[in-house]
Amino acid sequence: MKKTTGLFKFLAAIVFLGIGVFVGKTFFANKYSEATIPMPSTMQYRNVGFTTDTTQMAQKEDFNGKVIEVKSGSSIQAAVKEANPGDLIRVFPGTYSENVYIDKDNISLQGVVINGKWPTLDGKKKINDAFLYSGNGILIENFKIINYKGNGIMGQAGNNFIIRNNWIIDTGVYGIFPQYGKNGLIEHNVLSVIADAAIYVGMCDNVDVIHNEVFDNVAGIEIENSRHCLVENNYAHNNTGGILAFVTPGLPIKTTFDVIIRNNFIVNNNHENFGAPGSTVAGIPPGTGILIMAADDVIVENNIITGNDNAGITIVDLTNGDPKANDPNSEPNPDRVVILDNIMYNNGNNPTGELKALMLTQMDTKGPDIFAYGGGTGSTIRDKNKYRSFGIDNYGPAQITDTKDITTFMLPEPVAPRSVSDHELGELTYYGICAGCHAFNSRLIGVPTNIIQAIHNNNPQGIVDYISNPKNLREDYPEMPPQNYLSDEAKMAVAEYILALKE
Repeated sequence: MKKTTGLFKFLAAIVFLGIGVFVGKTFFANKYSEATIPMPSTMQYRNVGFTTDTTQMAQKEDFNGKVIEVKSGSSIQAAVKEANPGDLIRVFPGTYSENVYIDKDNISLQGVVINGKWPTLDGKKKINDAFLYSGNGILIENFKIINYKGNGIMGQAGNNFIIRNNWIIDTGVYGIFPQYGKNGLIEHNVLSVIADAAIYVGMCDNVDVIHNEVFDNVAGIEIENSRHCLVENNYAHNNTGGILAFVTPGLPIKTTFDVIIRNNFIVNNNHENFGAPGSTVAGIPPGTGILIMAADDVIVENNIITGNDNAGITIVDLTNGDPKANDPNSEPNPDRVVILDNIMYNNGNNPTGELKALMLTQMDTKGPDIFAYGGGTGSTIRDKNKYRSFGIDNYGPAQITDTKDITTFMLPEPVAPRSVSDHELGELTYYGICAGCHAFNSRLIGVPTNIIQAIHNNNPQGIVDYISNPKNLREDYPEMPPQNYLSDEAKMAVAEYILALKE
């Protein structure tokens, strides 16, 4: 990370005083060294539940389950198999090379950090996911997760989740990835060297993403096809793009709306883009602070946005932001974006591509603080003259003064478990497990899905057998890790979904 200027240090000090506890539990000094996370008072033997406390999503007052301890040399997955709803699994320092699949409700997994020694899940670049949960009321905290091929922590249709105080490095596609869940908290995590998104909230509702540090990733924090999300007090630096709110066409949920991006440090996000070719994030220009693409009702307030070489805030429609998009059911425009007071300076020092060309038409070689391009209606801004901008001439004055009355988007009571049909199970498994490596008709990490269809035409059992025991039959593709932690129902559902999938 580049050294901050005296001005930025001064501004940073002001914001720290203003927003309170932020990154005190993260690791500015040494990005990759061992560190100790102190055990806050909320981390006791209690079952997952909720109160209206907006910063902790506290657990139930009384722990009434069993404590299962896992020591070095033992298996976390074996403890999960032993556990019953309401139990707490405490994992002590050591290295655990396994996939942990949690398909039960109300299971808490708590790492114990002792004298700087972490319980570490190491995928050794052979295992796909560290934690994969489909249960409701899941807590995962205090783990170091490294060297996985797919994801650090992934959720599939699990509601009422807490993911906090984890240290995640180089886990392939995503770091923390709750999908199709409702009522969740992602806080005090540190994530780096992720090839897509460090924190990726996909097709979710009512999620708070607070007090995290994301750096050296392609995308820092992504709110995709999700609604009612708060992104606050995070430190996003040296990513390709810092914080994103957008719509990806072709997914079952078609909208992103009601997102607040507030009180974040979004600094020097100029990392080269190392995303998988063909993926949405592969098109993010280095130097992107905030990207809003086709998302509606997004409020951007009280952030420090500085040192982002392309633009501080980019607002774009799908036609310009993702020209490959082809989903007639996805409304392509960003509507009713609200920009309130933010500190923005020293952005746009090295614009690239289309933005660079557009700025040259204005006889300017520098990119703007705010760049809007394409369709969209109803967007507003507090003070047009406060920022260097391009494309916001149609923005009216903001009617919203601040968002201080909105302290959380989480619900005060746990929501019911989500009911998932066989078709939805196949769809969720495909997008959550398969699509990160298998695009329909283009090459990512694995064989394109349309080729899989041709190989296993009318033979879903063949796909099931391959998922359970893959064989590397092509030298031009890496060997797929086995996904035998999936239930038989999930394997068959995704096999049938793959064979029925159309572009």
